Amino acid sequence: MTPLEPVELFVRDRGSGPPILLLHGLGADHTLWNEVVPLLEGDFRALVPDLRGHGRSPAPASATYALEEFDADLLRLADERWPDGAHIVGLSAGAFLGLRLARSHPGRVRSLTLINGAAYCDPHTKEVIQSWQEAFRDGGADGLALRLMKDLFDRDWMEAHLEIAELLRRDWTDARLGVVARWASAITRFDMRGQLARIATPTLILQGMSDVVIDPSHGRFLRQSIPGAELRLYRETGHLMPIERPAETAAALREFLGKVESSRPPAPA
Repeated sequence: MTPLEPVELFVRDRGSGPPILLLHGLGADHTLWNEVVPLLEGDFRALVPDLRGHGRSPAPASATYALEEFDADLLRLADERWPDGAHIVGLSAGAFLGLRLARSHPGRVRSLTLINGAAYCDPHTKEVIQSWQEAFRDGGADGLALRLMKDLFDRDWMEAHLEIAELLRRDWTDARLGVVARWASAITRFDMRGQLARIATPTLILQGMSDVVIDPSHGRFLRQSIPGAELRLYRETGHLMPIERPAETAAALREFLGKVESSRPPAPA
């Protein structure tokens, strides 16, 4: 096997206290969490990376965007930033990475929060990703922006925030979509359904009921499959919950992480 070529990830590092790693999903970057971080940094150290090939983080020419490559990047980051474990929070494909870390490296994960995540990439989500690629092929950035507006946000929220459309149109480029297409190919093979019962990490699941990218039924499946997992459902909330509902996202995290931290044994003197 060819050794993985390391990537120096860009990381926004804010606040102090127990570390929280906030992972974005397919095609996004650290700015997804811009409204959430200020609500956490008073009591927690928020670590917000751009994953390889996203935002300000490079990717080597040899990158395949297999999930193993993202795992390796995050484990190197763990050695540097949170050697004693961090609370992992992942949205969508970032939740896939969080599940993998909790299963394969539980000592690095103090708790796990899955926002609009899933145990596997089902046919519905594969079709949604394919529709984004087709929208870009047929209509360029404008066509993709329109498709994303329909898929990523609750309809009523989107109608009240039409300025988001221009941001989406500006952000999506051929180069960015190329990264998305390659990671999407790896994501379609993601499946942890037979492994969830062995996850012992305290787990919180946040699920938007208007999510059309990952069906809300996945939230219930995760709760039933991960021992002791908690599930919170949010009405009129789409896929990008940290953007639509930053205050609610931060409040849920603060409550859950506070419970987890209070139950941890004290550090040796």
